[in-house]
Amino acid sequence: MAGTIIDITPMRRRHLPAVIAIEKQVYPRPWSRTLMLGELDLKESRAYFVARDGRRVIGYAGIMFVGDEGHITTIAVDPGAQRSAIGMRLMLALAKSSLERGVNAMTLEVRASNRAAQGLYKRFGFVSVGARKGYYQDNAEDAFIMWVRDIDSAEYGELLAQYSLRYASSTRFELPRVVSGGIS
Repeated sequence: MAGTIIDITPMRRRHLPAVIAIEKQVYPRPWSRTLMLGELDLKESRAYFVARDGRRVIGYAGIMFVGDEGHITTIAVDPGAQRSAIGMRLMLALAKSSLERGVNAMTLEVRASNRAAQGLYKRFGFVSVGARKGYYQDNAEDAFIMWVRDIDSAEYGELLAQYSLRYASSTRFELPRVVSGGIS
């Protein structure tokens, strides 16, 4: 993937076959097509993105907005594209989208055993604040609850600016515009 441009764009229905294929590769209990369609229809309170290398979807991420908080619902990268900073770019899109919507904190749950994902989230300022015992139904594994607060601060803006600069030459971001009364 070195030297190629990665496009981060809003997820569309046409992306679902590739998204579901990745979902089945990386999660023991993948989301159904019906569930994903329902999520995509909730444009007022959700944002979903895909990462594409050319026309090929290589990752995706989603966030749910409740008041001034964002809850990251999913993030996944095709196993063949992992360790290529695709997760970083998707997290950057989620953070930027959150700021566009007036969010000042983000949260998520992550498997206690998923050190790679925890490391990614820590790079975006997330800290573990607790655990949900037996959260994952497939094996009753615990989930760590992670939060990052004050994402509307100058310091957090600086962090996002550094990441944006790092990926500026290799990434095109297309974020939905938030307008009064909805998304355009």
